[in-house]
Order: sequence, then C-alpha cells, then structure tokens
Amino acid sequence: MNLFTLIIGYLRSRPLNTLLNIVLLSLGIAMITILLLFNNQLQEKISDNSKGIDLVVGAKGSPLQLILCNVFHVDFPTGNIKLNEADRLAKHRLVKHAIPVALGDSYQNYRIVGTTHAYAELYKAELANGDWWVNDLEVTVGATVAKLLNLKLGDTFASAHGLSAEGHAHDEHPFVVKGILKPTYSVLDNLILTNVASIWLVHEHSEEEAGVKPDSLNASVLVSSALASDSTREITSLLIKYRNPIAAIQLPRYINSQTNMQAASPSFEAARLFSILGVGIEALTGFAYVLIFISALSIFIALYNSLKERQYDLAIMRSMGASRGKLLWATQLEGVALTLCGSVLGIVLGHTVLYLFTTLVTESRTAGVSAFVLYKEEWYLLAGSVVLGVICSLIPSFQAYSTDIHKVLAKG
Repeated sequence: MNLFTLIIGYLRSRPLNTLLNIVLLSLGIAMITILLLFNNQLQEKISDNSKGIDLVVGAKGSPLQLILCNVFHVDFPTGNIKLNEADRLAKHRLVKHAIPVALGDSYQNYRIVGTTHAYAELYKAELANGDWWVNDLEVTVGATVAKLLNLKLGDTFASAHGLSAEGHAHDEHPFVVKGILKPTYSVLDNLILTNVASIWLVHEHSEEEAGVKPDSLNASVLVSSALASDSTREITSLLIKYRNPIAAIQLPRYINSQTNMQAASPSFEAARLFSILGVGIEALTGFAYVLIFISALSIFIALYNSLKERQYDLAIMRSMGASRGKLLWATQLEGVALTLCGSVLGIVLGHTVLYLFTTLVTESRTAGVSAFVLYKEEWYLLAGSVVLGVICSLIPSFQAYSTDIHKVLAKG
C-alpha cells in the first residue's frame, strides 16, 4: 500500500477528530495571520505617510493628536495657529521648507485639506485625469475618494463643517472637481486637496475678504507679506522639513518654549502610538499561541490514542514485510499532514476574513490595508507547522517504530 494512501486512510477513519484538530489549529494561525497583516501594513503606512515630514507645528495640546490629525488625518485638530507666526517660522534659518495645512471641512466624511502643491509632491502624486487645483474652490481628489464617491471632472459639491456628513453645509460656496489623482497607496488617496484660501473662503461671509491667489502660498515662503501681517488669518499646522541635523535638536525646543505653538515629531509619536497598540496586539498574539498549543496537545493525544488502536494493524503490516522505518514515517507524516493542513487553512482563513472586513466595512478601506499581501512570516508559519507536526508525533512514531509484533499478535 502507498504510504500517502495509508495516511489519508488513517485520517479519514476519524473524520470528526481530524476536522476538530485542523480547525482548532487553523483558528490560532488565522488570528496570527490577521494580526501580522494589520501590524505590518499599519507600520508601512505610518512610515510612508510621514516621509519627508520632520516636524509638525500646530496649536498646543496633545502631540499625538497633532500628528494623527495633520499627518494621518484620523483625528480632530488641536486648534489653529496664527498665520503671521507660522510665516515667521517658515522663514527660520533651520527650516528647509514648510508646507501649510488648513483643515476644517469634509465631504461625505473625507477631509478637505487646504495646502500647496508641495503637499502632493511629498507622496509623489500624479494625475489620472484633469489638472491640479489653481483657483479658489477648485479641488483635486484622491483616488479612493473619487472611486467611492463616484466623483468625476466638473462635479460640484458642498463641504460640511468638521468630519461628519451631518455637519453644517457650506452650500453658498460649492467646490468643483478639477482633477483626480492616481492611487498613491498613502493617506493622499483619502483626501480632497485645495488651496488654503478656499478653506478661509467657505468660513467667511465675503469673498472679497477671503480672496487669495494660490501663488502666494509656496514651499519656501508661506504667504505674501501683506497676508502674513494679518493677525486674523489662521491655519491648522505647518509640515516642516529640517535644513540640517542641528535643527532636530534646536527647532522643537525653540517652538515649544518660545512660541505659542507646539512642535511634534511624527517618528517619535508613531513609535509611542505603536507602544500603546502593541499591548493589545501582544495580548491577542498570546491568545493565538495558546490556541496553537492546545491544538498541538490535541494532535499529540489523537496520534497517541490512534496508535494504541492501530497496534494490531501495525503488527500485521510488519508481518507482511513493512519495515520499522515505514511505520515511523507513516506516523510522522500523519502528524505533519494535520498541522500543515491546519496552517494552510488558517492562513487562507486569515486573508479571507481581512478581505471580507475591508469589503463590507466601508470605513476600513481608508486604512489602506489589503488582504492580497503575502509576507515572508507566513512562510515561516508553514515551516513551523511542519516542525510542530514532527514534535507532536515524536513519541507515537517512536512507539510505532519499536512495536513488538510477536507480543501484539499473541494478544490477538
């Protein structure tokens, strides 16, 4: 009889027990797979979204909230900062360039960001259709926004105050879609970009008071001198790139101690965020490993009991010419087959659950997490399952190897 046919026969002879062991192991592997996909992709997204931003300057408050709002766009602003103060900081000798960010409105829960073209350049954004915004109330929308909201060139919409669709709508100042971006697989895909003047305009009563040409806002000089001296103008934050390494030491200290603004480092706050999230991830990972351990114990017990039941069959096989090595391999491969099936099913289940989550829960799409990504750690899980199968079947396979055919056959 073929060795693999024999193993399949053994597994099929105890269908409920085999299914229980595979499902139990697959649940643990699936949980680890989901956590692996979320954790790795979240770290990659955080790293990609904060590239080119050394410092975020905004209103005083929580540094983490400042980063979450102005870099990842998943929180509310800590407040606004004076335009004239931001302009002076943008011209500081330690600042290579500063990108203004003005927030306040959204459309269908997607944030409208008033900024300059330099912001899109951070993410190497390219146009799929249309053109960049030029005049007030013109927008260029991210790929995800355009797809989910079915926005096309020339479409108009009214923004709502805040991040809720139920916020006060600014119907008197509709935005027009000027361009649509190609996917960047960054936070930019979930944003609607316009100039800073547009954000001011929709919150003021007179267009004449708010009219500002976009050319007055650029990466090197924040605003024209006339506007910079206006103490009534405000923006939400500045995204700063250091001129040299010394700036990393001196500039945050200067801002936090000698101005009314607050400076926060994206890399530092991201590390702090992961230390907070890490506790929950480690707890869930620990629970997953407990499931795997229970599954391994169950497989060991199943193989051990199965061997006792099959002692007479093994003795008959030995008497018919089967070698000790063949019996040893049969038991070993049976354990490996169980753990390997459980691991493969678990990885498939993990990717399937993540796919259903990102498909059915609309809000999850903005996170940019994909189920169609395979990490090398998943191959390690498969290799580990083979080792686990060998370990679980060590004692049973040794007993099969040392079966005394004369004693077993004598017992009948």
